[in-house]
Amino acid sequence: MNEHQKEHHREREHFFGAAKIVAALTILSRISGLFRNMAITALGANRVTSAFRVAFGVPNLFRRLFGEGALSAALIPVFSETAEKSGLEKARLLLSNLIALAAVVLSTLAVVIASGLVIWVWVSWQATDLRLLLTMTLIMLPFMISVCLLALAAAALNCRGHFVYPAFAPIILNLFQIAAAIAALKWISSTPSSLLLVSTSVPLAGLVQLLGIIWLLKRSGLGLVLRLRPLEPGIKVVLRLVAPALMGLGFLQFCELLQLVLGWVMAATPGSPELNLFGWHIVKPLDEGDVARIDTARQLYQLPMGVLAMSLATTIFPLLSRYASRNDMPALQESVNRAIRLSLLEGLAAGAGLFVLADPIIIFLFRRAKFTHDDALRAAWVLKYYCLGIWANCVYVILIRAFYALKDYRTPLKIAVVLTTFSVLSLMAMLIWIPQLGPASFGLSISLTTSLTVILLAAALRRRIGSFGDRQLALSIAKSVLATAIMVAAIEALLWALRAWHLDRPWLATIAGVTVGTAVLYLAAKLLRMPELDEMLGRLRKKSPPAKPLG
Repeated sequence: MNEHQKEHHREREHFFGAAKIVAALTILSRISGLFRNMAITALGANRVTSAFRVAFGVPNLFRRLFGEGALSAALIPVFSETAEKSGLEKARLLLSNLIALAAVVLSTLAVVIASGLVIWVWVSWQATDLRLLLTMTLIMLPFMISVCLLALAAAALNCRGHFVYPAFAPIILNLFQIAAAIAALKWISSTPSSLLLVSTSVPLAGLVQLLGIIWLLKRSGLGLVLRLRPLEPGIKVVLRLVAPALMGLGFLQFCELLQLVLGWVMAATPGSPELNLFGWHIVKPLDEGDVARIDTARQLYQLPMGVLAMSLATTIFPLLSRYASRNDMPALQESVNRAIRLSLLEGLAAGAGLFVLADPIIIFLFRRAKFTHDDALRAAWVLKYYCLGIWANCVYVILIRAFYALKDYRTPLKIAVVLTTFSVLSLMAMLIWIPQLGPASFGLSISLTTSLTVILLAAALRRRIGSFGDRQLALSIAKSVLATAIMVAAIEALLWALRAWHLDRPWLATIAGVTVGTAVLYLAAKLLRMPELDEMLGRLRKKSPPAKPLG
């Protein structure tokens, strides 16, 4: 192995190795998020809690869209190229310039939106549930500013190989909401007042997150010197990339928020049992607590996606950008192949495992206080349909970052526009014409849309960079499917045994099912000689062969 190959190998393994650190922190983040959801779900499934779910969907959209998406996608390729070609000081000035511009634009936008919300609250004063929804949205609006600035700073730190604090920052938000929800459950009897307290914790957490990353930037040699003029050369490039990145990377997030809003509109209430659709009067297909149940299922299905797939996508994006800037296609192909194989194994196993364990997991985790056994079963029914698309969600975040590393934003944008329309229309059709699905239509619509998106993106990427290991990828998929099938068979056998022995307690089925499923998956992967599992567990060989072009 020559010096160039050694350097290439060290660089690649550093970023893939960082994915394990980020994954560990992401696990903590998702666990804290799970506790947050448990605390909020305990407030029940009704029109008021559904209003909070929709209102929180707005700042959560900005967190996922900017914190995990568009701003990073626009900045990282430009920041990496600037640092590679012009040095770190020019990259620091680019970051400072961009954060100053973003702060001004976002603050102006927030004032405009807040003014509109205040007027809307005043106009809708008689509609109690709508007024509460708008008020909570207004309270959480400042988070929009802090999370976007946090995303820019985190992207720059990722390019410098610093991943710990950006991965830890979501935990701060979860801890603030957990504390607020526990305080509300203990000391506040009114559900609207409880939810207003939880809403207030969101912008406070955003301020703490932002102060922490500003301090870390200074420690990392990227101290901010905020200025609006003169504009750095890379600013126009970043701004030109943000808009298509918003649509391309964020269409799933937009779809999910839009679906929550549609769920709110289509939920029957005593004063509004019918939906007037182009002159047709249709009985609303949902009840007032379905939005809360849908969001409970949605948050749980996102748990495995964030553990590895999002961690992996976050950490390898700067690496892919470096390879693209060097026009090193063999290295880019190899890294994309490796990331897809890791994501597929996790996505297939997690989706199948959650599907068979949906009932005991949701009953065990969320059935408490005002969230009833029936609420839990209905949320589990929705979760099963979300599980059908977990594999696609895991692969999607890898594929789209490969396009953005190549500065190709148009292809994902075109696909996103078409499929966003498909998602909404398919949901409307299922809700109205297949009433047996009910709230499960939300999960099925997202699963179908994401699966179709992944197929189209993979075909387009192959045309863009050439083959990224078709034979190797096909063999990995076959082995992952077989290992997952063996895992599912073992979990089903365990559940049958627990029922036969009259031990089918939700907590026991959950703990035993996850433990047995994980152990069997590991053994199956070892017997099938799958390298992906060892890579996920950090057991890479110390002396790996140099990267080769994939056929």
